[in-house]
Amino acid sequence: MTNDPIGILIPTFQAAKHLPHCLPPLLHSPLKPKILLIDSSSTDETIEIARSFDIESIIIPRHEFNHGTTREKGRKLLGTPIVVMMTQDAYPKSSDMLEYLVQPLLENWASIAYARQLPYPHATLFEAFSRKFNYPKESHIRGMNDLSTYGVYTFFCSNSCAAYLNSALDEIGGFPATSFGEDTIVTAKLLQNNHRIAYVAEAQVYHSHNYTLKQEFKRHFEMGCERKKYASLLKGGESTRGKAYIKALFKEIWQQVPHMLPYAFCHVTAKWLGYKLGELCKMSNLRKHSA
Repeated sequence: MTNDPIGILIPTFQAAKHLPHCLPPLLHSPLKPKILLIDSSSTDETIEIARSFDIESIIIPRHEFNHGTTREKGRKLLGTPIVVMMTQDAYPKSSDMLEYLVQPLLENWASIAYARQLPYPHATLFEAFSRKFNYPKESHIRGMNDLSTYGVYTFFCSNSCAAYLNSALDEIGGFPATSFGEDTIVTAKLLQNNHRIAYVAEAQVYHSHNYTLKQEFKRHFEMGCERKKYASLLKGGESTRGKAYIKALFKEIWQQVPHMLPYAFCHVTAKWLGYKLGELCKMSNLRKHSA
């Protein structure tokens, strides 16, 4: 498909159990990607396993990891026309995943493309539903002119498996320093620069988390903090999207496992409360710095 190398960056930490599932399909890709691991000083066999696959690895102090700046460092080190961001726990379903993922970029349909995420076989109903809701079976392309249709979902992207044109990232200064949501922030900036994003349902990875209520709260607290910071970038329809998610979730719970409705209520409340408190935290910090 292309003579130029495709770069893949995978930040890692204690990834020994994941790499044997994540790396082989990438290495078997006909595109022969250039893979780089940036490891946050793992104490397990992450580096040894990476070296056994002949994968280049860079070790950084754990405290230096940042979702934005670490990825920015990696994409500059790779220096490839297309860079794919992945996480260690995203397992490609097949070796042709990468070809499907980068096709919209190679054919100039979009500047960003992200893969369909499938739940692990052991995923909870809540995680499986989240994947079904956010990653439909049909591919599509979105731009700023679709904001009235998709709302905040227009900017949705996941660096668990997403490809970017490096030249497009250069236009906006690359990934910002952020503790959460670097993929959404960059997507919003690119779309506002008249770029487009492709959702590629044919490119599939297994990826899900069985979060506890406490973990859901923490994750959405961090999301609320960052979304408040970049509120001007992410205007449009967030409450509508959230209401649609809750309605569809409760319908599925009622049809499949009605006895779990009380837990579903707690699940949704933990997310909502975490997000709202995260927004207030950022507002509080802003007031403090402006005083």
